[in-house]
Amino acid sequence: MNDKSLRVLEFNKIIERLVSFAVSEPGKQFASALKPYIKINEVKAALAETDDAAAFIARRGSSPMSDISDIRPSLKRIEIGGCLSFSELIHICDVLKLCRRLKDYSNTASEDGMFELGANVISSMITALYSNKRLEERISGCILSEDEMADDASSELFSIRKQIRDRQNSIKEKLNSLMFSHAKYMQDTVVTIRGDRYVVPVKIEFRQHIPGLVHDTSASGQTLFVEPMAVVEANNKIKELRGKEQAEIERILYMLSAEVDVIKDELVQNTSLLASLDFAFAKGRLSLDLRAVSPKLNEEHKINIINGRHPLIEKNVVVPINFWIGEDFDSLIVTGPNTGGKTVTLKTVGLFTLMTQSGLHIPADVGTEMSIFQSIYADIGDEQSIEQSLSTFSSHMKNIVEILHSADDMSMVLFDELGAGTDPTEGAALAMAILECLHQKGCTSVATTHYSELKVYAVSTPGFENASCEFNVETLRPTYKLLIGVPGKSNAFAISQRLGLDNAIISRSKEFLTAEDLKFEDLLLNIEKNREEAERDRAESNRLKAETERLKEDAERRERKLLAEKEAYIKKAKEEAMKIIDKAKAEADVLVSEMRKLSFAQKNSVELKEAEILKRELDVKVRKSQSELSDNPLTQKNSMYNEEERKNLLNKLKEGTKVRILSLGHEGVVLREPDKDGNVFVQAGLMKVSVHISNLEPFKEKKNESKNAGYKGGSVDKMKNMSTEINVRGCNVDEATLILDKYIDDAVSARFSPISVIHGKGTGALRSGIHSYLKSHKYVKSFRLGSLGEGDTGVTIIEIKI
Repeated sequence: MNDKSLRVLEFNKIIERLVSFAVSEPGKQFASALKPYIKINEVKAALAETDDAAAFIARRGSSPMSDISDIRPSLKRIEIGGCLSFSELIHICDVLKLCRRLKDYSNTASEDGMFELGANVISSMITALYSNKRLEERISGCILSEDEMADDASSELFSIRKQIRDRQNSIKEKLNSLMFSHAKYMQDTVVTIRGDRYVVPVKIEFRQHIPGLVHDTSASGQTLFVEPMAVVEANNKIKELRGKEQAEIERILYMLSAEVDVIKDELVQNTSLLASLDFAFAKGRLSLDLRAVSPKLNEEHKINIINGRHPLIEKNVVVPINFWIGEDFDSLIVTGPNTGGKTVTLKTVGLFTLMTQSGLHIPADVGTEMSIFQSIYADIGDEQSIEQSLSTFSSHMKNIVEILHSADDMSMVLFDELGAGTDPTEGAALAMAILECLHQKGCTSVATTHYSELKVYAVSTPGFENASCEFNVETLRPTYKLLIGVPGKSNAFAISQRLGLDNAIISRSKEFLTAEDLKFEDLLLNIEKNREEAERDRAESNRLKAETERLKEDAERRERKLLAEKEAYIKKAKEEAMKIIDKAKAEADVLVSEMRKLSFAQKNSVELKEAEILKRELDVKVRKSQSELSDNPLTQKNSMYNEEERKNLLNKLKEGTKVRILSLGHEGVVLREPDKDGNVFVQAGLMKVSVHISNLEPFKEKKNESKNAGYKGGSVDKMKNMSTEINVRGCNVDEATLILDKYIDDAVSARFSPISVIHGKGTGALRSGIHSYLKSHKYVKSFRLGSLGEGDTGVTIIEIKI
């Protein structure tokens, strides 16, 4: 890339902002060295890294990345047998700690389902980091600061320091006692240290009264710091222990250095990865700060910027632009008033291209597309002054000559005020020739100008297009909006009139214009009026379309809500009806059972027969009600078939067919074909029950059912044919226990628990007899009466030992 263009387009300011988002010195170095790539695969890889970093930060918050010291010199010293210092070990510990925290950060994002394993660039980089919590804790436990080692870094160090403290305390006690007994000889009553030895401050005139070694003299010369002979040996011992302490500290440092040496290669890799991660997260933070997006890429020199915002202009000031080039034209001529936004448009397009090719997101809307260029050339300067000197023109022309010599079909060229600074006629002619040359080379070019000749040239030349920066004549202010396909008006007469210039002068001015000039200005005026009308019509159309869509969505939402409420109401009503029917049937069964017992006791079967007749009539009514409620949610929920499939299969029921009882969720075998009322006798485990055809469906084998490793032998088949409950109502205690004993054996074989025994409420004799039997049964783990909804005291729930 052309270094001058990078400077002119202010790419360095983008780099400065990027560097400010990096937190480590290696990361800042990566950011400051960033240059645009020219290969599309490199750009895609760099953008993917930015995408993933921005996604991590947006979903999980700021990364735990922190400043890290460069530990590579320390690792080189280890490699040649050196010993690390306290501070070097602390820095290595910080690196290991940061790696562990980043792994936790990444693992949390993965657990949230944010990224697939290996599908995210940042996640892959973090996964490659090496962490060693044991060594990290070992170093942090031993090294307290850059000049202090913990007492418990080793048992030997702890012992040495304890001995030192004990001897120091003993010396202090002796010296305090000496100073107390010889207070008149002392300058002060404070034990001090000179040269790592404990001394007392003795007045110089009483030196002979305190035998010992003089280590220092006060500044005034009136005090001698004397080490009494009584503590010389103790001080010597402390000095000896200090030597042992230092030796032990060095041993520990060597030991920790040796542990670091084992993982030095992993730490070198960590250093590189952490710098790359810091750089990537800096790109992600810059993207979020700019509210930027990742553009689509192409190599066909097609650019389509949607609501692009220059990244160096304040967010509350910048006006978004829509810009496109490369489809129907590859050369664009932008006209408009001074300070109207022409130069900003040039810089936005150029800077967006540089940012994209550097792997940075650009502040625009989703759908923005950018192209890859081998080189970008820009001739942009402060051309807003009315004083254009020859030297300025010469400077620009020298730059243009270099661009024409170097540019090719892989180049983007940006000109600001092309041809300015010289005679307008000659300048316009030069500008057209330069743009024609670049067009023939296949360059993508954008140029700003004030020359009307270039507007006409763009209208009449294939591959060229006009654009303008809008100007509001009413307010005499630019709107900074870019209008592609619309050449800009000079607005000189309109502005002069608004500012109060005499109409006669304006009319006279128009007389100096040629007929072609007037015709062209009128054409531009008509184009502008038509554009404004089209814009208003389109805005109104979009508003009406949006309003229509909103009303349609509201209507559909209300319809869905009403339908859902209706279905919920019907479902609830049917569920309540089924509950009432089931309750009535259960109560009828209990009454018949009680009457059967009474009939047996009284040897009278007339009442029983009447009760049986009433029960059959009730069963017919129940089945009729169940048929009317055949779309019972419970049945639908439990069925393995849709309703049409179920009906077709039920028509083929015959003796021996395996079926599934939907209300119970268990299987059975048909004993007789359905009668005229649709009743079917079914063998379900030990019970023979009459079930209406609406409560059945053909049995469907589950592929993995027979492969269940939890059952052995024939237990699976038993479980398939077992019911979760057994009814012993109407039996005496002996009959009931006999039936129940066989049922419990089957449940144990099938590893089936819990089971329910229906014994009814009655007088409670049958329930008591069954409970007495269960207390001593070797396979019964526990039992209890049924709760509300399970049958209350008419049912006993048994937990089987499996």
